[in-house]
Amino acid sequence: MADALVSFAVQKLGDFLIQQVYLRLSLREDVQWLRNELLFMQSFLNDAEQKQSGDQRVERWVFEINSIANDSVAILETYSFEAGKRASRLKACACICRKEKKFYNVSKEIQSLKQRIKDISRKRETYGITNFNSNAGEGPSNQVTTLRRTTSYVDDHDYIFVGLKEVVQTLLVELLKAEPRRSVLSIYGMGGLGKTTLAEKLYNSPDTVSSFPARAWICVSQEFKKMDLLRNIIKSIQGRTKETLDLLERMTERDLEIHLRDLLKERKYLVVVDDVWQREAWESLKRAFPDSKNGSRVIITTRKEEVAERADNRGFVHKLRFLSQEESWDLFCRKLLDVQAMDPHMEILALVMVDKCRGLPLAIVVLSGLLSHKKGLNEWKKVKDHLWKNIKHDKSIEISNILSLSYNDLSTALKQCFLYFGIFPDDQLLGADNIIRLWMAEGFIPRGEERMEDVAEGFLNELIRRSLVQAVDTFWEKVTECRVHDLLHELAIEKALELNFFDIYDPRSHSISSLCIRHVIHSEGERSVFQHLYVLYLDMHVGNVSIVPDAIGSLYHLKLLRLRGIHDLPSSIGNLKNLQTLVVDAGGYTCQLPRETADLINLRHLVARYYSKPLVHISKLTSLQVLEGVSCDQWKDVDPIDLVNLRELSMFDISKTYSLNNISSLKNLSTLELFCRGGQLFPSLEFVNCCEKLQKLWLEGVMEKLPDLFPNSITMIALFYSGLTEDPMPILGMVPNLRNLILDEAAYEGKEILCSDNSFSQLQFLILGDLEKLETWHLATSAMPLIKGLGIHDCPNLKGIPERMKDVELLKRNYNKW
Repeated sequence: MADALVSFAVQKLGDFLIQQVYLRLSLREDVQWLRNELLFMQSFLNDAEQKQSGDQRVERWVFEINSIANDSVAILETYSFEAGKRASRLKACACICRKEKKFYNVSKEIQSLKQRIKDISRKRETYGITNFNSNAGEGPSNQVTTLRRTTSYVDDHDYIFVGLKEVVQTLLVELLKAEPRRSVLSIYGMGGLGKTTLAEKLYNSPDTVSSFPARAWICVSQEFKKMDLLRNIIKSIQGRTKETLDLLERMTERDLEIHLRDLLKERKYLVVVDDVWQREAWESLKRAFPDSKNGSRVIITTRKEEVAERADNRGFVHKLRFLSQEESWDLFCRKLLDVQAMDPHMEILALVMVDKCRGLPLAIVVLSGLLSHKKGLNEWKKVKDHLWKNIKHDKSIEISNILSLSYNDLSTALKQCFLYFGIFPDDQLLGADNIIRLWMAEGFIPRGEERMEDVAEGFLNELIRRSLVQAVDTFWEKVTECRVHDLLHELAIEKALELNFFDIYDPRSHSISSLCIRHVIHSEGERSVFQHLYVLYLDMHVGNVSIVPDAIGSLYHLKLLRLRGIHDLPSSIGNLKNLQTLVVDAGGYTCQLPRETADLINLRHLVARYYSKPLVHISKLTSLQVLEGVSCDQWKDVDPIDLVNLRELSMFDISKTYSLNNISSLKNLSTLELFCRGGQLFPSLEFVNCCEKLQKLWLEGVMEKLPDLFPNSITMIALFYSGLTEDPMPILGMVPNLRNLILDEAAYEGKEILCSDNSFSQLQFLILGDLEKLETWHLATSAMPLIKGLGIHDCPNLKGIPERMKDVELLKRNYNKW
């Protein structure tokens, strides 16, 4: 997988030579030379990837080649864009001078690349990378396919709590006890013990949720801004409406503090203040948390004992303990992908290594994730030998050594994906879809037979399996939010800086490394221009006006553009021919997209709630994979026959007057979300049965009746506000592959449901919510044989649940996006 970027660059260089028939001879020769050199280097990359484990010099060599490949593509894109502009607006006789100058500039940039290639060619000789990989014939696409097939998400959150269930119960008693004074519960211990995960268990406990009407979570970390923390708490309590967001942006720190106190003083609240490093951080915040003598609580997690002890003189302090040997072994085995493959000799070896982890959960799960990808006794011995090099006498394994060894075991593509987490602030929750789209934009995901989105999801799941990334939230068998542990975040930054993978901009020194193509700016108000910009997040609030400058159309390298607070986009957006992802958040309002949006021929993800008309030209976007936010008013005139790649469609403002039958033309559609206009009825939904690849169906709105048939491919259905008067279970129970079902918000208004024999044969998870009239649930003996999780919420008249459902795991009412 090391040659993904280089392979793409070679392809682009070849296409360029074919398309640019009238290139000046010397420039054509330069481009041809560049392509040949990259093609030659590609032969060595897989071999280098095998040799680079633990060798930072070789690793940097590979990253330098990837950087050159990226820059090569960017230079060609610049030339093609400028040449296209000249051809469209200038006469030939008037542009000779500028044309020659542009040729000179492109040649100059290619000469610079040639010099860089010569430099790294010398390094290749120095590093001794001279042999072709004997397995090169397998190719990156085969490796990717194998990874995708064998990698699926496994929820490892509970594994951290091997042996700690009694701790959860003890701390819950403290949180819920009848003590009116606002008090602080402090959890402390070294990094990797599971402080944050323990706090999450307490925060999300059903008893906690029902006891504290107002809850909020903030992460402080070493560098924090008090104003941002206050804003985040207010958003959690008050919501994220446009009015609230605009108000918070205008407030001073003192205003925010007063506003938060006013919000909380009449509420019983629970606030988690995670990862506190200095006592002063808590002291600066606590004034905003009033004590109304109503049993409110604050949970603090910290590595430092003095912070925990001094947070509240009368509070409760818990020091998180290490796992026992038995608990450590249990945790290791739970995380091991194939326990059955561990023979007695491997078990003895593993017992020794686990014992050296000294009961630190993070060390144990990362070690288990690493060994899961090593086959046989000899491979496990190599891991032990690497770790034992750094152990002195009878000491434990340093957590940093395990983390580094696990990182070194990654392929180049996975290394890049992991290092990218270092770009974000410490402890930040990250949307899985966002990470996947960013990886694609940066060129980390190989192009092959499989969809890049599927390959990227496989990469994310692989990093989760190795415990290098934590899955924070899931919905219907898919990770929706993730983050990295702060120790792993430190590792990602350390390795990235060593390899010049990215540069963190320091506004105090105004230093930017010229060796990096990625520059991370966390400060507000900083303006910098970089030569090749692939990813841009832009918040364009100017007073009460939300604008995007027309100059954005000159950023023709952009592959991902995310806009916040935007109402209108300029027509120059059509220049961004390389754009893969366009996300527009208009702060609860709709935005206007120009007709030129249809010129974005490489657009794969369009996420924007918009009312632009006409939308008929959207059929030109044949690369589109995700279309989210289109209104039914726009869709009715669309001929979707050319949207052959569309996988996900989300449509709003539906009413009975519209027909949705043309959706059945989307032959590859796998996810469909339909939202009715307030109080409106759905039109006929019988077309759903013609969507042969549909897997996920989300319907919000009143319907006269369910479709009689659903495609066999359906695995997940959610119904909201349906107002069904006939029991939906007889129809839904016959959907052969249905695994997840949600009926919520008055989806059904009858008094009883009947699940007959042999129905719901594959169902694993069921949520029934806000079914106020439901009284009786009849469940036949052979119905739902595979059920794993059940959620019953706000069904006040339900007299009871079937006996065999009483031992099924309780599900949260959490409908995070797919």
